[in-house]
Amino acid sequence: MASEDVKPSESAVSTIVNLAGEAKLAREGVVKAPSLAVLSVCKSLLAGGVAGGVSRTAVAPLERMKILLQVQNPHNIKYSGTLQGLTYIWRTEGFRGLFKGNGTNCARIVPNSAVKFFSYEQASKGILWMYRDKTGNEDAQLTPLLRLGAGACAGIIAMSATYPMDMVRGRITVQTEKSPYQYRGMFHALSTVLREEGPRALYKGWLPSVIGVVPYVGLNFAVYESLKDWLIKSRPFGLVQDTDLSVTTRLACGAAAGTVGQTVAYPLDVIRRRMQMVGWSNASSVVAGEGRSKAPLEYTGMVDAFRKTVRHEGFGALYKGLVPNSVKVVPSIAIAFVTYEMVKDILGVEIRISD
Repeated sequence: MASEDVKPSESAVSTIVNLAGEAKLAREGVVKAPSLAVLSVCKSLLAGGVAGGVSRTAVAPLERMKILLQVQNPHNIKYSGTLQGLTYIWRTEGFRGLFKGNGTNCARIVPNSAVKFFSYEQASKGILWMYRDKTGNEDAQLTPLLRLGAGACAGIIAMSATYPMDMVRGRITVQTEKSPYQYRGMFHALSTVLREEGPRALYKGWLPSVIGVVPYVGLNFAVYESLKDWLIKSRPFGLVQDTDLSVTTRLACGAAAGTVGQTVAYPLDVIRRRMQMVGWSNASSVVAGEGRSKAPLEYTGMVDAFRKTVRHEGFGALYKGLVPNSVKVVPSIAIAFVTYEMVKDILGVEIRISD
């Protein structure tokens, strides 16, 4: 009986000792306490959300111009170029017109960026763990190909989670003051599409988005992280002091990453936008125009959209809006990466995947 009475007390003492030991290890940075891990996740999500909102707002006029060029009919040209288009919007819709759809875009991009950056870090850690386990090398680091895979996973997860908001954002963005029907905002647009076109309409253009997000987001992360590692290890032209990159150097890395990713994936972005307009009767004022040989607005799928676009408008139509997109994607991606890392530094979150 005595021995049986002792066991519970011994178990309690053992539990207390174990908890104290884990708390000590957490304070020393050897392991993370559960509460600290949750806090780290929240900080990472916050940093990603802030990065997305800041970067997209900074280039909102160029983003709207890109979408308008992507979907307009070539036989009823209203926007002949980036500067002319921005000037036309300013003259006809005022300053607010330049930022039309930005509220919806931020409502989408904040959770999108938060999930994307967080997913990238978690995917990177998981891939690195499997890679080290497979190779038996505990000091192995992520290769560019593995970073590409982690970035692709992050992009697909984030895009799929927020795609309905992106779909209605595209429609709100192409509205003008003279459009026959106005979506009053994101929630009104979501409810209207759901009621008039059904739930599947909210995912129109999802497939080209998934295909496009693999090279776009994957290459963004792979190029950015690889450039950073190369600069830190080789230290060319005295750009790196100790093991830290300056904000200017990080901006350059982000700009290079954005340029590579958007160039490869851009045709899929054009097709995605055009598919999002299908089924919206009032898109005719923007997309169909009054051209005599206008291209059909109905597509049976991604391949059909590619085929009809190239047949009626030529191969160059797959790169409509590339100029404003190129101008905006470089600062947008660069600002997003730098803002993300600066916010995480302020919040005191460890960002090195290899740790």
